[in-house]
Amino acid sequence: MNTTSRSRPRAILRIHFHPAERTEELYGQLLTVVDGISSRVEPLPADWSAYVDLTGALTYWGRDTEGLVAVLRLRLLALHGVPCSAGAGPTRSIAAMAADATPPGAATVVRDDPYEIAAFLRTKPASALPGIGPKTAKTLARYGISSVGDIADTRLPTLQRVLGTTAARLAYDRAHGIDERPVVPGAAPRTVSASHRFNRDELDVDRHHRTVLGLVQGLGGQLRTSGEIAQALTLTVTYADRTHTTRSRTLTEPTAHTPALAATAHELLTGLGLQRARVRTLALRAERLRPAEDTIHQLTLDTRDDKLRRLEAALDKAATRYGPGVAGAASTFLRAG
Repeated sequence: MNTTSRSRPRAILRIHFHPAERTEELYGQLLTVVDGISSRVEPLPADWSAYVDLTGALTYWGRDTEGLVAVLRLRLLALHGVPCSAGAGPTRSIAAMAADATPPGAATVVRDDPYEIAAFLRTKPASALPGIGPKTAKTLARYGISSVGDIADTRLPTLQRVLGTTAARLAYDRAHGIDERPVVPGAAPRTVSASHRFNRDELDVDRHHRTVLGLVQGLGGQLRTSGEIAQALTLTVTYADRTHTTRSRTLTEPTAHTPALAATAHELLTGLGLQRARVRTLALRAERLRPAEDTIHQLTLDTRDDKLRRLEAALDKAATRYGPGVAGAASTFLRAG
């Protein structure tokens, strides 16, 4: 249905990188490898993935989608030792769904053919469709709509009564394989990160918290020095067996204020429940940075917060004059636990 209006089939790739340890530098290097295959790359650093428009690259390289994806995966593994999982299809939605259903070290390709698209989509649960979250899936299930095929078979006016006009149109189109959103090339949004590798596998939860607090203080100082504020934090925990867990959270308001960053980092770490985990490395990343002049600080009657901000400014001056690590504000913040 969506292929007749286009002069040539589209090939959109969603690729997820699975390195043993994550660093901002490595992510940039992986994007450079991808850019060597196609310049139309949309970075998604929050979950270490990217969208890639392969449409023009297929002609340039003289390969089909399966072959070009195989070349890209081989280059990533050969140059950086990083396995990946990939999904490709004629739309962003199908590529994302294919990637989500693919384990590391493999690829799933859905060709731009109406029958192949329908065969891929119809058996998937409704929650697998981008834009259908758990709450929406439960709402649909109450009406007997539990698969993407059910959504495709439901009349649009009926879906609109259940989901509302906009959400119903998006779900209906994507269930039929229609999604004209382009891949938007651009540099990865700027981030700053800090990490700590323990000398031995660390099981002490208190040490985990104190280490993350130290990372927060370092990140806060970097942000204030560069005149930037963060909109989100991502915590990555690498374990003794080299597996890792990543959690991200958007901040209540963009900030470089250490106590605010520490509160969010504490929530991320506590939410992981690492009471018996053998932790090898803790890494914290401040994401979606923007200029500090864009910040809008909500005024409160909390004089303690004002004092902490003045103390923070004094510590920043001391660090600038005498070097980082000369003083810290850890004792002024509530320690986790």
